[in-house]
Amino acid sequence: MEWLINLLTSTDSVAHIVLLYSVVISVGVLLGKIKVGSISLGVTFVLFTGILAGHIGFTAPTQILDFIQEFGLVLFVFMIGMQVGPSFFESFSHTGIRLNLLATIGIILNIVVMFACYYIFFNKSDSAALPMMIGTLCGAVTNTPGLGAATEALNNVFNGDIPQIASGYACAYPLGVLGIIGATIAVRYLCNIRLEREEFRLQQLEEANATIKPCRLKLEVSNKYLDGKTIMQVHKFLNRDFVCTRLLHDGHVSIPNKDTILHLGDKMFIVTSEANAEAIIAFIGPEVEIDWDHQDLPLVNKRILITQPSINGKTLGSMHFSSVYGVNVTRVTRQGMDIFASVGLPLQVGDRIMVVGPEDAVNRVAEKMGNSIRRLDTPNIATIFIGIIIGIICGSLPLYISGMPVPLKLGIAGGPLIVAILIGRYGYKIHLVTYTTTSANMMLREIGLVLFLASVGIKAGFNFVETVIQGNGLLYVLTGFLITVIPILIIGPIARLRFHLNYFTIMGMIAGTYTDPPALAYANSICSKGAPVVGYSTVYPLSMFLRIFTAQILIVLCCNF
Repeated sequence: MEWLINLLTSTDSVAHIVLLYSVVISVGVLLGKIKVGSISLGVTFVLFTGILAGHIGFTAPTQILDFIQEFGLVLFVFMIGMQVGPSFFESFSHTGIRLNLLATIGIILNIVVMFACYYIFFNKSDSAALPMMIGTLCGAVTNTPGLGAATEALNNVFNGDIPQIASGYACAYPLGVLGIIGATIAVRYLCNIRLEREEFRLQQLEEANATIKPCRLKLEVSNKYLDGKTIMQVHKFLNRDFVCTRLLHDGHVSIPNKDTILHLGDKMFIVTSEANAEAIIAFIGPEVEIDWDHQDLPLVNKRILITQPSINGKTLGSMHFSSVYGVNVTRVTRQGMDIFASVGLPLQVGDRIMVVGPEDAVNRVAEKMGNSIRRLDTPNIATIFIGIIIGIICGSLPLYISGMPVPLKLGIAGGPLIVAILIGRYGYKIHLVTYTTTSANMMLREIGLVLFLASVGIKAGFNFVETVIQGNGLLYVLTGFLITVIPILIIGPIARLRFHLNYFTIMGMIAGTYTDPPALAYANSICSKGAPVVGYSTVYPLSMFLRIFTAQILIVLCCNF
């Protein structure tokens, strides 16, 4: 049994360190799946398992824990940036501006409440109190990347013993999850909201926004004005989006382009939106029944996967699909969302394009695009680590600000995050293939997260009992609950009464502001529509960025107190 004792106690052994992380992570992940009601803590339970391991002396050298913690954090935030990058700037659409404004106000209110609790409840002479409150803030808003950014910033700006702010995080996190859901329920009663009425309004809104629903029309050209006109001229006159995928003229089927001339009696197969259908029918001609599959030139529809790196960043217009290949592209699917196939849309590896045309021509396009799932299964490791290199360099640049006792740095959390967002959105312009499968992105994110949480927990476990149970543990729980609930009770009614947002959209917006998947899952469980997901995804990119960035700023400000 001596070999087993040595394995468990020899902290300098590589086998011991691997065993330590394997035990902490596996036990934490399994316990995190246990649900109380419909809520579970997920992988965050790894933090609590690490605290227990550190408390009983199952630990590793500090230098090793520090390295694994920082590496896990870099990997985690970089993959988050790659995920949110493509939609980060698009989230500031007309509707998104209001939601992101409310989310930003909510984040500011979290910080204001944190400082209020600090001045009311804590001893200002304790130099560790304010950093601990920042850890409590991160737990109250269930934002683990923020904890990572704050912890990393502490290593740069704090003199003396570094406070284990993960203790405050651990105290506030459980009630943070419950508080978010409870506060959104309280908003419903404060604003006298009926769920069935909100569902009905969403149904009405979907019917009013029929422009997003595709409609396929088979029309005969009967308008004498169109005789001799090109399809481009029809587009300009109608000023409505539509794609003519096939044209039957004198018994022959062809793939039309913008210069194709129309004649009376021609049959057209048009893809447009439901909102435009009536106007297009009235202008071009009546609907007719025609079997396009039994014409002299049978055409096929095929979804083609772009896997050829040379296509990355090229626009649809520059590919000249209709003139060179004799096919039409009717829509592009990116990350599960259909995008209108406009000529200026840049294509990216991982996109799926719907191509219509003769089978041999469609096959040539497929060969040009790559259309190889196996190629996408191979992750683009080089892009990830090139981005991390640039992110580390950017994060290490000192920014000197007047009045600050130390230079401000983005750090190894903020630097890689910003670079990842930019690469995810604009990487194709410098010929970086940024596509990563959802499962690969999630796997790398989770590995980075559990390595970070396990390291933080193990280090915090050594003095966890002294800090929390014998110290101000209950006070951290109380202040964390106030930080969670008060901003929601302010923002929720404002979103409803001032901006008249749908309650389910508000629920998604709140869950996204707090980057809290359990709250989103609860919203989805009581809503049959996609409003919570839309609200969540609209504010999530900016909220995640602000949570990480403000955590670092707050730590720097600690030096002034």
